[in-house]
Amino acid sequence: MSAASRKPRPLFSGPDWDFGTLSRAYDVIERVAIEELGLDVYPVQMEIISSEQMLDAYSSIGMPLMYRHWSFGKHFLLQQMLYRKGGRGLAYEIVINSNPCIVYLMEENTMALQALVIAHAALGHNHFFKNNYLFREWTDAGAILGYLDFAKNYIARCEERHGLAAVEEILDAAHALMEQGVFRYRRPPKLSSEKLRESLRERLDYEERSYNDLWRTLPPAKGGGRVTESEAAERRKSLNLPEENLLYFLEKNSLVLEPWQREILRIVRVIAQYFYPQRQTQVMNEGCATFVHYTVMNALFDRGLIDEGAMLEILRSHSNVIFQPPFDDPRYGGINPYALGLDLIQDIRRISTEPTDEDRDWFPDIAGNGDWRTTLLDAWASHRDESFIRQYLSPALIRKWRFFLLSDTANEPHYEVASIHNERGYQKIRSALAQSYDIGASRSDIQVVDVDLLGDRHLRLEHKVTDGIVLEGRSCEETLRHIRTLWGYKVSLAGVDAKTGATVYERASSA
Repeated sequence: MSAASRKPRPLFSGPDWDFGTLSRAYDVIERVAIEELGLDVYPVQMEIISSEQMLDAYSSIGMPLMYRHWSFGKHFLLQQMLYRKGGRGLAYEIVINSNPCIVYLMEENTMALQALVIAHAALGHNHFFKNNYLFREWTDAGAILGYLDFAKNYIARCEERHGLAAVEEILDAAHALMEQGVFRYRRPPKLSSEKLRESLRERLDYEERSYNDLWRTLPPAKGGGRVTESEAAERRKSLNLPEENLLYFLEKNSLVLEPWQREILRIVRVIAQYFYPQRQTQVMNEGCATFVHYTVMNALFDRGLIDEGAMLEILRSHSNVIFQPPFDDPRYGGINPYALGLDLIQDIRRISTEPTDEDRDWFPDIAGNGDWRTTLLDAWASHRDESFIRQYLSPALIRKWRFFLLSDTANEPHYEVASIHNERGYQKIRSALAQSYDIGASRSDIQVVDVDLLGDRHLRLEHKVTDGIVLEGRSCEETLRHIRTLWGYKVSLAGVDAKTGATVYERASSA
């Protein structure tokens, strides 16, 4: 038998694996992924962990280094209970947006599953992290691990110096404000792991020597001198109000916080900002990774590098990942991002290679271009979930998913089906689905709008109320209490209708 006719040898046989097998499999899978899809990835560092360690990673928001906080233990116990009672399975992997890209593999996985995970996480997610514009502009993959190491050690030192209770109080308040601790429209500065400690030392030394000039004049006593309106206006201007990032405002302007407390606020908001792009790209990110593993695994099978038994196991796991229960199924919990993301990507490939007349009308720029790889790479790099769906959701996919749009009016006793998957409803359905993935529309818009610099330092917040949806009362009061802890003076919140400007509700928390 000639060398040309000899069948290639499979990468592995049976469920067992060792580190040599993983290494060989990664090398082949990476080569095939680059050949088939043209991926561009960070170097990969694979870590093997147990199911208990996977639960621990869940609890500390999936990061390899993290400071201590009671909420992580609470999450660990919840996940552990659900896992042991069979109420929830474990992820096959966790992948970190870092350089090198860290991928956690569970030691309980079979070799077939490890191969799927390598393609999915070490290549699919890795490529997306490195190339999507949100991650390129808003995160620093090369510095995040160094920053987390600093954060863990810094908070540990604060616990030793100031006591666990004092640090926990600040962390509790900061965690309560993480949703409002990000810049949504203003790009934050990049992390710098090399100069981090030097800049921190300089900043803390400065803050210990002096107050912010803004606060040099304390509130005047009765009968004393008064600050003029022009001086107050100038100081408000110096605060750059309104400010959307509450943690940033409190870190920079609170009079009652000590330098170490300000640094803890900064740590929490930097971590919150790091995760901000991930919350905007779940459909795209999981769709990209799922498409990569599906394409690569099939290519390996076609080349004889995976046998039929392993491929059946891979397809079973793949089917579980993309399973989408119908809306009237008891298991329905919303739209599966893996399923929707994969369908969108496969549909772009179809439109590029085998378009219909309908596709040519809706997507004249990509229909029939024949270059689906470049089209996908450009889409993955240039969009977030909202714009990706708004740009690429086709009528064919709307029909396949049987999407329809409900109208829910407060003064009507029933829902109304406003649009269905037909010619008249395609645009409205696509727009509504895209809007549901716009994080700016789904997260509460709360901003600092004023500070009473002439009197009692009253901090005023404003919530833009959309579609009559107000903040839940008890949760709002608890959050205001945390803000008061960090601010030190009276805090109030006014809910203002986003369209009319009328005040809908008001809440306050006194010092």
